[in-house]
Amino acid sequence: MLRVEYLYWLVGAFLIAAAWFNVRERHYSMAAFWLILSGPFVFGDLVLAAVQRNEALPAQLMGGGVVALGLLAARGGLRSKADTPAEREQREHSAARIGNRLFAPALAIPLLTLALFFAGRHLSVNGTPLLDPKALTLTSLGLASLLALVAAVRVTRARPLHSIVEGRRLLDSLGWAVLLPMILATLGGVFAATGVGETIAALASAVIPVDSRMACLLAFALGMVVFTVIMGNAFAAFPVMMAGIGLPLLVLRHGADPAILGAIGMLTGYCGTLLTPMAANFNIVPAVLLELPDQYGVIRSQVPTALALMVVNVALMALLVFR
Repeated sequence: MLRVEYLYWLVGAFLIAAAWFNVRERHYSMAAFWLILSGPFVFGDLVLAAVQRNEALPAQLMGGGVVALGLLAARGGLRSKADTPAEREQREHSAARIGNRLFAPALAIPLLTLALFFAGRHLSVNGTPLLDPKALTLTSLGLASLLALVAAVRVTRARPLHSIVEGRRLLDSLGWAVLLPMILATLGGVFAATGVGETIAALASAVIPVDSRMACLLAFALGMVVFTVIMGNAFAAFPVMMAGIGLPLLVLRHGADPAILGAIGMLTGYCGTLLTPMAANFNIVPAVLLELPDQYGVIRSQVPTALALMVVNVALMALLVFR
């Protein structure tokens, strides 16, 4: 069975390779960053097993590694070297030679992921599933990425090792922004576990007129946007705002439809995603990949869409959730 841990180990091995390339080029801060980041992928199972045995030291070391990642990013040493004119010309020539076929491997990833997800439920050998049923989406995505890598090697006619070299170059270009999606994905659970939702409910009850359903709705919608801007992730903001305002005030007090409120509320949170550099995978990474002169150019171009969509979402919720 293809367990998701195998894919984590593969990611960890790639990060170690990226660290080794940076050591060879004497980019020690970048090397340390990727080496530390490989730790959770390679040793995550061991840390979880130690926690279950009530051994705190491995988890504390992992937490220290996360702090070290923040310090390395803060000191500003995570900058990749600029491409030489010869390297840039070679890539442009290769892109012109391959043409639109270059997009085929990238487009294959979501299609293969979807196909493997649906087929994975039925793929088994002697009753043992081929793909990890506990993490079917991740294993499907990982296997699809590997198949797309094989396709990319065939399309570009490059050596397989070249994928590691170019992957490392891309990783160095993204720098610390690679870490944000993983960190932000945990914030929703952390905030919910620490009672932030209850605090938001108490503050909302003290500030807004809770007997007005429109006031509660506006507080919920604006809270989704603001928390998403702060946290960089609508999925992290949603449990906080739903626990603080959505359920106690809108659903239980004013009888709002929870399904409609949740669906359009999440879409409202995405308006905040369009406005924040904290959503690095949406707003900072594309600017790096496209080599835009303005790091925040993507965000500036999205502001009108975000504001217009927020107004439309609030209007839709006002019309639909209280029916």
